[in-house]
Amino acid sequence: METKSCDKELKFLVGIDLGGENHRACIVSDSGHEVSSRTFPHSGNGVSELLRWLEEHTGADAAVVGVAMESPRGAIVEALLERGYQVFAINPKQLDRFRDRFSVAGAKSDQRDALVLGQSLRTDGRLFRHLDPEHPKILRMRELTRAHEQTGHELHVLTNQLGDLLRRYFPTLLTLCPGADELWLWSLLELAALPKDAARLKPARLEKLLREHRIRRYSAADLHSILQAPALPMAPGSAEAIAERVKLLLPRLVLLREQKVGLESKIEGVVEDLESDETFAGRRDVRIIRSLPGVGRNFVATALSEASGALANRDYAALRGMGGTAPVTKQSGKTELVSMRQACNRRMREALHHTANVFVRHDPRAARQYAELRQAGHSHARALRGVGDRLLAVLVAMLKQQTPYSAEQRQIPTAA
Repeated sequence: METKSCDKELKFLVGIDLGGENHRACIVSDSGHEVSSRTFPHSGNGVSELLRWLEEHTGADAAVVGVAMESPRGAIVEALLERGYQVFAINPKQLDRFRDRFSVAGAKSDQRDALVLGQSLRTDGRLFRHLDPEHPKILRMRELTRAHEQTGHELHVLTNQLGDLLRRYFPTLLTLCPGADELWLWSLLELAALPKDAARLKPARLEKLLREHRIRRYSAADLHSILQAPALPMAPGSAEAIAERVKLLLPRLVLLREQKVGLESKIEGVVEDLESDETFAGRRDVRIIRSLPGVGRNFVATALSEASGALANRDYAALRGMGGTAPVTKQSGKTELVSMRQACNRRMREALHHTANVFVRHDPRAARQYAELRQAGHSHARALRGVGDRLLAVLVAMLKQQTPYSAEQRQIPTAA
C-alpha cells in the first residue's frame, strides 16, 4: 500500500532512529526494497551530510520523500521540514509493536529500528502524525512554557526543603506561612535566620518588612509577639548548622521566583504578539480561545504550543486525546472496560484540568454537568474531565464558526 501525503505519492520512505550522539537512517523504496542505510553524527556537519545523502539517493524532489521518526520536534525535524521533506512522527509504544513484525525474538538495534520506521510508514502511514513547519513564535512559546514548568517545579522542590528545615528548628515561622513559599518570609529569614535573632527584631523593623511586601494579615505587633515564642530545645550548635543551610537556599529561591515571574511576563507577551501578528494564520484563534471564561495564560500558551496542529485542523478527537479527556475502552466478548486515558500530553492534561476547575465557576451548563457527574458517584477529577471534554467541544465549535464564547453555545461536535 502506498502512503500519500498532500497531493503527491511518496516514492521513498526514510526511517531515522534518533540517538544522543549518532542517528541511524534507512531509505526504503515504495516497493519495500531497502535502498541504503547509514549512521550520521549529531552535529551541524552530520545533519548537512544527512540531507546530502537523502538527495543523492532519492532525487531533488523532497515532496515525494517521507521521513519517519519517534520525535515530533528537534533539529533533525526542523532541517527536514525546511528542505520540504514530508516528516511523520509516531509514538514509541506503537513503534515497539511494529518492531515485533520483524523479530519474533524481540531483537533490537538502531539499524533495525530505522528499517522498521521506514517500512511501517510505507504500510501503515495513516497511523503516523504528519508534521508541518511551525511559526517561530510558537516554537519560542513552547520553550518558554516548558522552562516555566521546570522553574516552577524546582521552586516547589526548594520551598519543600525550606519547610522541612524550618520544621526542624524554627516551626514558629510555619504558623505564619505553612508553605514557606512567600517572599516576605524569605526576607524575614535573611534578617534573622535563628529564633533568638528573630525575637530581637524591633516592631518598627517588622512593620517596615510587612509594608514592603504588602502583608496585611499580620500587624507588626502580632508578628513581634509570635516571634517571642520559645525556641525548640536543641543540642548546642544544631540550630546554627541548620540555619546555614537555610541561608544557602534563600538566594536560589529568590532567583527562581524572579525567573518564574519573568517567564510569565514573556509568555503573556508572546500570546499578545500572536494575536496581532499578520504572519500567524491562527491569530484570530488566539482571541477566540481567550474569550472562554476561566481560560488564562497557562491554557492558551499550552494549547497553542503543544496542540497547534489540532487547533488549526479543528480536530476535536485529537484535542481530547491529547488532553486526556477521551476514555480508553477495552472490549472482548461480553467484557467491556472503560478507563482513564494515560497516553496523552501531560502538559495539556494539567492545563485542561485546572481550566475546567475554573470553567465550572463561570459557565452554568458546566456547573450543572459537574454536579450531575458528582451526584452519579464520580470523583472530582473524573467530573472535571467531563467538563474539560465539553470545554474542548465548545472551543472547537467556536473556532469553526470563528465566534467568541457564548453561554448559549449549542453546536457542539460529537466525538469521532
